[in-house]
Amino acid sequence: MAINKESTGYTFLFAIMLVVVVGAALASIATGLKPYQEKNQAIKKKMDILGALNIESTRKNANDKYEEYINSEDCVVLDAEGNVKEGKEAFDIDIKQQYRDKKLDPKDRDYPLYVAKVDGKTKFVIPLVGSGLWGPIWGYIAVDEDKETIYGAKFDHKTETPGLGAEIKQPFYYEQYIGEKISAGGEFKEIKSVKDGSGKGPANGKVDGITGGTITSKGVEEMVNRTLQVYVKYFNKN
Repeated sequence: MAINKESTGYTFLFAIMLVVVVGAALASIATGLKPYQEKNQAIKKKMDILGALNIESTRKNANDKYEEYINSEDCVVLDAEGNVKEGKEAFDIDIKQQYRDKKLDPKDRDYPLYVAKVDGKTKFVIPLVGSGLWGPIWGYIAVDEDKETIYGAKFDHKTETPGLGAEIKQPFYYEQYIGEKISAGGEFKEIKSVKDGSGKGPANGKVDGITGGTITSKGVEEMVNRTLQVYVKYFNKN
């Protein structure tokens, strides 16, 4: 029996078959690319951690640099009270995924802590995740061996506005955090984002927000203060 290619039924059948074939092809490609994507994400993560330590790296040398400065055996995973969780690898924790999971209570999240040696001195790198104006923001803050002073910082975003909120990834912004105190005498200290220009100056508990990027700046403030409180608890216990 001849197939009527002009019929509506044939058109629908052809469209369905095309969708199935294309869908299967895209799924196969995605599966094949997944290992490469995961590798690239791991390298980018290592570059960001090193960046918070003020160590420059490239995609070619990030793995070697990471192993040079960070001993994975020294890294730990904390609970919300600053206690060490046994049996978990810090680098394996996806804090972005946990933050997106609205069913996961914040007190049940994991908090990785990376321990580094820079010029013979211990540094602690803390990962952060939060929300900007248009989407997720994240970063890393490195704390000096006194467990109170910020040694370095690095922030990034996914969809913030160029020239405004997207400026959180620029040195002029994140370098303001260097020298700020996260605690004093064991008591947590907030770091405020301000609009009046009073953020300039060493260790005054303030950073200047981005002009025109107030919501993103406040998102960084919330992200930093919410997260650092957990790690101050750990530092006080250790």
